[in-house]
Amino acid sequence: MADTRDFLLEIGCEEMPSAPLMKAQEQLGKLVAKGLDEAGLAHGELRTLSSPRRLAVIVSDCATATEEVHEVVRGPKCAIAFDADGNPTKAAEGFARKNGTTADALVRRVDTDGNEYVFAEREQASVSAVELLSTLSEQTIANIQWPNYRSQRWGSEHQTFVRPIRWICALLGSEVIPVSYADVKSSNTTRGHRVLGAGEHVVADPASYEGVLEKAFVMGEQRRAETIRAEIARIESERGGARVDTPKAVFDEVVNLCEWPTVIVGTFDEEFLAVPHEIIVEAMLKHQRYFPIYAADGSLTREFVIVSNADPAVSDTVRAGNERVVRPRLDDAKFFYDEDLKVGLDAFRERLSQVVFQKKLGTVLQKSERMEVLAREVALEASDDAAVAEDAARAAHLAKADLVSQAVVEFTSQQGVMGGYYAKAQGEKDVVAEAISEHYRPRFAGDELPSSLVGKAVAVADKLDTICGMFAIDEPPTGSADPFAVRRSAIGVIAMLRTMPSVSLRSLIARALDSFAEQGIEFDRNEVAAKVALFFAGRLVAIARDEAVSPDTIEAVQAVQVIDPVEFLSRAHALEDARNNARELFEDLATAHARAAHLADAELGTEIDESLLGDAEQSLLDACSDGAKRVQEALLARDYASATAALADLRTPIDRFFEDVLVMDENERLRENRLRLLNRFVAVFGDVADIGALSRKK
Repeated sequence: MADTRDFLLEIGCEEMPSAPLMKAQEQLGKLVAKGLDEAGLAHGELRTLSSPRRLAVIVSDCATATEEVHEVVRGPKCAIAFDADGNPTKAAEGFARKNGTTADALVRRVDTDGNEYVFAEREQASVSAVELLSTLSEQTIANIQWPNYRSQRWGSEHQTFVRPIRWICALLGSEVIPVSYADVKSSNTTRGHRVLGAGEHVVADPASYEGVLEKAFVMGEQRRAETIRAEIARIESERGGARVDTPKAVFDEVVNLCEWPTVIVGTFDEEFLAVPHEIIVEAMLKHQRYFPIYAADGSLTREFVIVSNADPAVSDTVRAGNERVVRPRLDDAKFFYDEDLKVGLDAFRERLSQVVFQKKLGTVLQKSERMEVLAREVALEASDDAAVAEDAARAAHLAKADLVSQAVVEFTSQQGVMGGYYAKAQGEKDVVAEAISEHYRPRFAGDELPSSLVGKAVAVADKLDTICGMFAIDEPPTGSADPFAVRRSAIGVIAMLRTMPSVSLRSLIARALDSFAEQGIEFDRNEVAAKVALFFAGRLVAIARDEAVSPDTIEAVQAVQVIDPVEFLSRAHALEDARNNARELFEDLATAHARAAHLADAELGTEIDESLLGDAEQSLLDACSDGAKRVQEALLARDYASATAALADLRTPIDRFFEDVLVMDENERLRENRLRLLNRFVAVFGDVADIGALSRKK
């Protein structure tokens, strides 16, 4: 067993871009682990560390050499391995290749069973880890990928990295591993913080590496994140329940912009509080990476958090400099807002005729017109209230107008939100302004829905128009492309329609397609409607699975071709719950239904001659008549649990029928009457689910 020592590889360079740094750190760990395994070097735990100027990996208990290998592998019998003339056969050559040798080197030997076999013997001497780790380190540096970032070259070298490499620290225990990349050679030194710990710092061994960094004022990414969060928590506590807004993407970026973080609070002028807080916040987060502070009542305050990488002793200077920098950013935001207020949404809407939504589907103005019609339809189906429908139509009329406003051109993520402010400013109803502000919701799975029916109507109209339009021009989403976020839109439509059970998705699809046809777009209306319905059915299946409904239950409900979200998911859950509560009953019922459906002959109809019925047949007919009535009443009441329960009550009479009655009787009248009875039985299930699907193995 070889001795073990810790291994350290640190790649030091100019400040790396923050966004891909975490992915590079993840790659580093995987590349080193894979390289060690392929080299045959045993090792223990592997940890990675990063800062803006370094990527490092620390491997504990790395073997100082590979193990010696003496391996003997038995192959085919000699009679198979060699022909009559003693020449190796294909079997021998193949066995030799597989084991890294030649047929001539194979050894003949009689094994314990008395038969003579060929054996491949492999001897592999122990190899020093220093040589292997040197090659591994150089390959690892070269193989780190930086998607969307062009790597750089420096000096006269051809090797590249995302930023010029300035030092490499590579150690196995206290021994320096020779690593050379571009014009940089490895040593046992690292470098500290540019100001607080400038210059080179000797690393005695990997175990002392992080301690050396700490003394040189460099923290690992976890320590930096913990330090920043602790300081933010202190700031919030000191302000009596205040909240510092730290979006994950921005927070992660800030963590990767510093090596020794100092958290400072700055302030901006009070006049900017009169501007919509969304664009003030975005200006700070997007452009400056400042974290805004909200008061306990949710209002934006003048204060914001700065994370500095400078010497804490100059924090006052850093604060003053950042306060100077933020003012022009906020001035821009205020200017854009003030200028937009002078124009108004109706004037902005006219400009939408110059903005293309999709080249085959027309302009954003045309989309706005289609949304207006569809939003009114959604609101009417959901509420049967003409006033609500008019509010929805008005909100849809203005919903896209802010896309050409100066504020949204600069702060694109605030589309809709700014439209809501402009709508209030020009005297629109609060419900209309709120609907405009929220009509992009839900933007992702789990996002909040629009808060009002009017808002949901506009949001459904917007998303459904996009979905139907892309199918109408035969550009649905594919496995690799969904540029108009059609899948996400469908999930959003389903989420909103689950709160509006009276709305028919099929009728909305039809109305949306009518608008495209009226616009002059040519397509096969029935074919496209069927494709859109099938697309929604696929999304509903996925949602049902996520909600723990079993695949065969979903298949049973799917057979009814229901696509209204409330109905589909309610049916699925009702059937799943019924099965879970009485699994044996439903398994037997499913088997009986499958048998009945197989025997039934739809061409015979369901008109039954009761004079030909025996007791078991009459009992089944009575049960079917009662069951059909109960099912229809339950479906009208949207009581899917009761509809499923009505089906369960058919189990006993159908079992008795199959036990007592010969369906395929020689007497044609009896046979056809019994088949009509089975048609009646199967028909009871038709509007609820394909229960037979529950008997099919998955």
